[in-house]
Amino acid sequence: MGNWHGPQGPFDIPDVPNYVPRRLKPWLFIFFVLIVQFSGGVYLAAATDMVGTTALMQEDILMAGYASLVGMSINFAVMFRLKFRFSNRVGLLICGAVLIAANFICAHTASVPVLVAACFVAGWFRMWATFVCNSTIQLWLTPVRDMAIFFCYVYLVVDGVIQLCGIATIYTAFFSQWEYMHLVMSGLLALMMLMVLILVRPVKGPVQIPLLGIDWIGAVLWSIFMLCFTFICVYGNFYDWWEAEEITGATILGMVCLAINLWRASFLHHPYISFQALTNRNVVRATMIYLVFFTLMATEHVFEHSYAATILGFDETNLIDLNWYVLAGIAVGCAFTYFTFALHKWRYKTMTAIGFALAAVYLAWFYFMIDYGVEKEMLFLPLFTRGFASVIISIVFLTSIVQSGLHFFVFPQALTVNGFTGAVMGATLGPALVGELLRHTMAKNASLIGARFTDFNTDIIYIPLGQLYGTVQQHALIVSMKEIYGWLLVVAILSVILILVSYSPIRPWAIFPKWKTIRKILRRQTKLQA
Repeated sequence: MGNWHGPQGPFDIPDVPNYVPRRLKPWLFIFFVLIVQFSGGVYLAAATDMVGTTALMQEDILMAGYASLVGMSINFAVMFRLKFRFSNRVGLLICGAVLIAANFICAHTASVPVLVAACFVAGWFRMWATFVCNSTIQLWLTPVRDMAIFFCYVYLVVDGVIQLCGIATIYTAFFSQWEYMHLVMSGLLALMMLMVLILVRPVKGPVQIPLLGIDWIGAVLWSIFMLCFTFICVYGNFYDWWEAEEITGATILGMVCLAINLWRASFLHHPYISFQALTNRNVVRATMIYLVFFTLMATEHVFEHSYAATILGFDETNLIDLNWYVLAGIAVGCAFTYFTFALHKWRYKTMTAIGFALAAVYLAWFYFMIDYGVEKEMLFLPLFTRGFASVIISIVFLTSIVQSGLHFFVFPQALTVNGFTGAVMGATLGPALVGELLRHTMAKNASLIGARFTDFNTDIIYIPLGQLYGTVQQHALIVSMKEIYGWLLVVAILSVILILVSYSPIRPWAIFPKWKTIRKILRRQTKLQA
């Protein structure tokens, strides 16, 4: 990768005809990527409505949603090959058609395997379409191809859309029914396809690189491993972990697929994910940081909804309005990272310490303030801080992957590992661990509180048994959440101290090679494999 790029001429997109004003061309692709990002198969915000109208469980819908993330992650390893095999027009039309079909299936099926498969495929094609759009406007965003700048835009769009999608889904279900969200998104995808047919020409590169030499068997095996990992984390508590055949079977299947992949990577010339990518220092460091950080943030998935709905009594619309607070944190976090990390080249150590310090603020607020009488507006600070911290960590460590020194042919494999550890493991492992800790802590606290409530020297015995049980459980939930927030806060503070005493002078200088250079690299590799 070269670190210098010559001056560029005025930015233009040759795929779009000249009767479209040049200044509007990049915004056309931003419009496309927003539509694609909203189209995720199932919409997790509507999980409660889906459970109420179908035979699906909450875990089934979560599994389908996370399968979409697995599909997106596994696509990273081949996205550059797709970029140089198909024109932007063809790629967007294929992805649009597949996403429409996935929306239709997810709105009408009650079969969990079909739902999971449809979401996995939707995630794969959503990543392809997203890459088509973002790679087209990359030089418009950063003419020198500085990936720290580019990733600030990427996470503003991706994380911002996650929050907006939840808001749109809940209000669609509130005013009509949850299936209408799929109908609306299918209509927008059809509009995108129509605009592509009219406004995007089939411009092909000087050389089209065939999809030769890709380890598709490895892709399938890695996908199965990731899905098994997700299945264990999502259904573990429901099936009582390894007491059940389902969890044991998923564990065996996942370990077999992982072992086969590692064995094949030891002798294949171009495995789907190589040992170079798996053992790279920056990849390993990012994985460790993700595991710690997103475990600290796992209370988002385990506690916040239960606390706001059960304790504070928020309805669905008030719950989803909290997304605006997180969205504000994401926007400010991306802007902060852009000015400090991308432009002024603050060190990785500094940005990581800031991210973990913000996580500590988030946990400290809930530890000290969690109560029965918290107003909705009081939740702005912790939720804003959570969104702020998450985008900092995500942008900083994705940039570190680009700066890892890997050969460009191995670099997309590292992105696949980063996508799995950052998105899939971050969303499933932490909540599984914290959820199990909550179950044991609640059992302990409910026993202690119940013993006090059933003291026969008080008048509590005249409370109806059902009301007494509900009071005990509610109080035990508050006490247990406070206890777990306290332990996580200790871990966050220790993490900040450890980061501050470490030494790291490295600053971001992640420069992307020219597309012409990438095409030459991939073409040369394809000729060697043919």
